[in-house]
Amino acid sequence: MSHKRNIYLRTVPIPEALERVKSLLNRAALVGVEKIPTEQALGRVTASPVTARLSSPTFHCAAMDGIAVRGESTFAAREGSPVTLSPGEGFALVNTGQPLPPGFDAVAMIEHVVFDDAGNASLETPVAPWTHVRRIGEDIVATELILPRRRKLTAYDLGALLSCGVWEVDVYEQVRMAVIPTGDEVLDYTSRPEPGPGQVVESNSVMLCALAQGWGLDARRRPPVRDEPGALARAVEEALNSPAHVVAILAGSSAGSKDFTRAVMERFGEVAVHGIQAMPGKPSLLGVAQGKLLVGAPGYPVSAVVCFEELLAPLAAWLSRCEPARRPSVPVRLAKDVPSRPGLTEFLRLAAGRVGEGYSAIPLSRGAGLITTLTKAQAVARIAQDREGVARGEVVQAELLVSQDELERTLVVVGSHDNTLDLLADELMRLDSPLRLASSHVGSLGGLTALAQGAALLAGAHLLDTESGDFNFPFIARHLPGVEVAVINLAIRHQGLMVAPGNPKEIQGVGSLARPDVRFVNRQRGAGTRILLDYNLKLAGIAPSQVQGYAQEETTHMGVAANVKNGAADCGLGVFSAAKALGLDFVPLARERYDLVLPLASLEEPRVQTLLAVLGDKAFQGKIAALGGYETTWTGRRMEPGMGLPPDNVDMAN
Repeated sequence: MSHKRNIYLRTVPIPEALERVKSLLNRAALVGVEKIPTEQALGRVTASPVTARLSSPTFHCAAMDGIAVRGESTFAAREGSPVTLSPGEGFALVNTGQPLPPGFDAVAMIEHVVFDDAGNASLETPVAPWTHVRRIGEDIVATELILPRRRKLTAYDLGALLSCGVWEVDVYEQVRMAVIPTGDEVLDYTSRPEPGPGQVVESNSVMLCALAQGWGLDARRRPPVRDEPGALARAVEEALNSPAHVVAILAGSSAGSKDFTRAVMERFGEVAVHGIQAMPGKPSLLGVAQGKLLVGAPGYPVSAVVCFEELLAPLAAWLSRCEPARRPSVPVRLAKDVPSRPGLTEFLRLAAGRVGEGYSAIPLSRGAGLITTLTKAQAVARIAQDREGVARGEVVQAELLVSQDELERTLVVVGSHDNTLDLLADELMRLDSPLRLASSHVGSLGGLTALAQGAALLAGAHLLDTESGDFNFPFIARHLPGVEVAVINLAIRHQGLMVAPGNPKEIQGVGSLARPDVRFVNRQRGAGTRILLDYNLKLAGIAPSQVQGYAQEETTHMGVAANVKNGAADCGLGVFSAAKALGLDFVPLARERYDLVLPLASLEEPRVQTLLAVLGDKAFQGKIAALGGYETTWTGRRMEPGMGLPPDNVDMAN
């Protein structure tokens, strides 16, 4: 088998890809019909109409506790002039659900009956025939249609079937899938490995099997296979000879020198699609072999999910003879610009929540390998092929990945990154009525802009006005003119240069950044930390061009710390807590105030009141302090212009 690189077939739109594969599959031959016990049929799809074997109820029965009577014997009953009936011949005691004794045709409710000492029953109200009686076949009549064909059986359906004597039901087979992870770099998670350089723990197979199981498939993972054509061919052949209806190969679907999925699929059958007009997920493969469906999913997790959700899910529903699940959608306002590549449908994952009268959405990082975007996303939007992107503030339709109720309980925070936001997010989820915090790190100025456009409920900011020495308010005046806001302090934090343990380069402060042997990692434009750096560089008389790495940007303090930790940079400006978290040393530079800015009209909103209660909690403030490099003197307090900073009572070096 050749090891040359693959060449893509013509990429096709997703609907065309699905139709191509359907035209090559014999669905009736692939997924057959089986008879199974009714009690085991939840979620299965009926293969033929189901008719009742028994009537329900099978006898006339009492619908109330009381006495069974002949209706005509009570017709003379009036208030003050009761009809008296003797036990046995005139009435019989019955409980709800009991058969109606022979000769009786109605039930008088027990609360309408008066018994005398001799056991006779008196009624002052007449009872018409068949009153409070469930007649034979009232619910179901034997031989009538109970459920049609292609009905996905619910818990209620199972109850109805058993009540009318249907002990077994004909259903389509459950679609079975074998999932084969591949790659020289992947380590089998079952051995609980510790990855070395160039190695990763194989997790896609478990995620994708779980996804498919949620759609009703019997999806089973097989052990990882190395990037060797013979080994992959043997694994695929074994899966094709198994009871599986679908064989999914994970990774190896692209055009690299070690991507063998397409070649192996062609060895056993026909490739129908290699490349879809989507991002992520473009390298997806679809084919047919031995009458079975072949799927080649890309190796990056987000791409693999798009392949499964957009290709496998509708095909599996088609094979199962049921309608594919459709997610509800809502309009959302984007909190930042999203450029897009024309010619491809882009699937954009979003964190979203209620802001004012509508929903705001934060576009999550778009890397196909970023699995955390899957865990953080609450919605996904599709950017059409004919668009070059979506502008900040624009409203788009988003499919919900969670309930709409969760959006109502989500606080959207856009702005500067701080580690206390993660702490706050966890604290809010600990509440009896939890709230979710969705945050996007676009810098302090980006947060104020999002607030101005109604795309965020809260903006995180720590902007120092060098002329007045005040924080945030001068910038609010410039970027939110005429908007009434409340400014709540989250913490006073310590910024400085994060350096390797022991500070081997002997970096002493901003002045050291001009040295040619010092590699720096910066924050993005608009970040308060970037503004703080530029201010201090100006004071030191250092031009940005003199700083090696000034153009290398990260969007979070932890991202900066990670660069220093792994040796990609010698230092970076950030908060003490980030340095402490990764075991780095810290050269103090400044104290600053990190505030949450929100529209004044939102201050009395219940979600915001809950947030303020958490900020004011002493136990939570203790958790902030334990991170290191934070002061909670003003945490939860509403700020006013000119307040600046509280007195310095903390040694930043500790």
